[in-house]
Amino acid sequence: MTSSPAPPGHPRPTLGDLATRLGAHLGDAPAAARVTGLHHDSRVVGPGDVWLALPGGGGRHGADHSRVAVARGALAAVSDRACPGLPTLLVPDPRRVAGVLADWLHGHPSADLGVVGVTGTNGKTSTTHLLEAGMAAAGASSGLLSGLVARGPWGERPATLTTPEAADLQRDLGALRDAGVERVALEVSSHALALHRVDGTRFRAAVFTGLAPDHLDLHGDMESYLEAKARLFAPERSQLAVVSLDDEWGRRLARRVTDAGQVPLVTTSARGRRADWTAVDVRASTSGTRFRLRGPGTGAGTGTGTDRAVGLRLLGEHQADNALSALAALLSTGTDADAAVRGVEGLAGVPGRLEPVDGGQPFRALVDFAHNAHGVERALRHLRSTTSGRLIVVTGQRGGRDPGKAVPLGRAAGGLADVVVVTDEGAHDDDPARLRALVVRGARDAGRAEVVEVADRAEALSTAAGAGRPGDVLVVLGRGADGTMTSGASSTAFDDRVELRRALQQATEDRPRPRRRHDRERARLGAPPAPRPCTAA
Repeated sequence: MTSSPAPPGHPRPTLGDLATRLGAHLGDAPAAARVTGLHHDSRVVGPGDVWLALPGGGGRHGADHSRVAVARGALAAVSDRACPGLPTLLVPDPRRVAGVLADWLHGHPSADLGVVGVTGTNGKTSTTHLLEAGMAAAGASSGLLSGLVARGPWGERPATLTTPEAADLQRDLGALRDAGVERVALEVSSHALALHRVDGTRFRAAVFTGLAPDHLDLHGDMESYLEAKARLFAPERSQLAVVSLDDEWGRRLARRVTDAGQVPLVTTSARGRRADWTAVDVRASTSGTRFRLRGPGTGAGTGTGTDRAVGLRLLGEHQADNALSALAALLSTGTDADAAVRGVEGLAGVPGRLEPVDGGQPFRALVDFAHNAHGVERALRHLRSTTSGRLIVVTGQRGGRDPGKAVPLGRAAGGLADVVVVTDEGAHDDDPARLRALVVRGARDAGRAEVVEVADRAEALSTAAGAGRPGDVLVVLGRGADGTMTSGASSTAFDDRVELRRALQQATEDRPRPRRRHDRERARLGAPPAPRPCTAA
């Protein structure tokens, strides 16, 4: 997506304008030069662009890449330290000014868009996709910025972060505005809130799906985690709060919003709480999820409340929670109820969210993004309720994240599954053996499942696929639709859906007995041995 740093028909701001906006000393830089764009990545800046040289983790700093920005023609830098070879507008905290600066440069795009932001530990991605589906069904030109995809009238591209960096976000919003988009569903992570990525963005509504232990490597504790999420519901950001009351954190947030009295509050519950909007009679099956939507009347002067059936194509009771949040936000911001329901019912699936995978096997197989204990429990409770056979789970712990998640994650899997295959999930800079050991410990502590450890993820999928029998359900957790695995400094293409389909296809073939090092684990799980490549005589 590309957009002008100002709305169509308005002149581009100058470097002098930018310096004045920041209250920064311009020095001998060309004050009259027009700013063509704003980027945080030195590899994509171009002539006339201003580069945001941001501090990073582990002592790293964007200013270390000044040479690249200079070579690509950057006009100047904004940073907290001098960038060699570039006029640098020095500010105490460049992250804190990046969002507001980018919003200003692009002409305040969110002011012209009905942006609905979604935050919470689990359910953000599904809820944003449901929101977009409801917006589109109502006839609005819509856009989607989720952890999976950035989508607009021109097409789509894969997302690289759950919420884009500040400069990228405002550029995307500007591009959506310039293309005539009216409404946008935006996934908002706690990282984005803590690191000021959404500063400057104005939200028509903000949705809270709930909180569970996660990302504590950044936030430290659950109180700080809630504080980060609560920033989205401040009156300078959002015009409406839509909050699920189904956990204590949502109830606390709702009280906080009510006590402040500055942002109107709409509450939801799919777990029997008294709320403005509720989902009742929730029924999940192997083909979808059904519930009744109850709430206020949605038309002026109707005099009656809403009570209607909703049938989702998405799998799992937790998708009723997500659809309820999306519908409450849509209906509370003026979307026609018939269209909103039609839209969420028409959404065929969300990539990597209990996504079925068919390799010709005589049992069900799926891939899901569940990567913390709460998410694992939600996914596995649904799958347990829909299988007459065994529940086989492949899981692990990704590196570079809160290591405190690993044991509870393993315990959740081991407490609900019959077989748990623990494997690597992309260790980043962590020790993969240590991460596996933590998950194995949790799974064995649960005392229910057969637990095996297979380090190589492709072999783990082959082991699990070969173990499946008619009536079983196999689910691969943790990565969803992610197409890349990173270990150390190396990143490789690996899509669980593609690799699982390959393993399932291989496991269905009639094969001679091979001799592979993971055959012992397959045999323990009641699987036939894996194939051995044929060689010429």
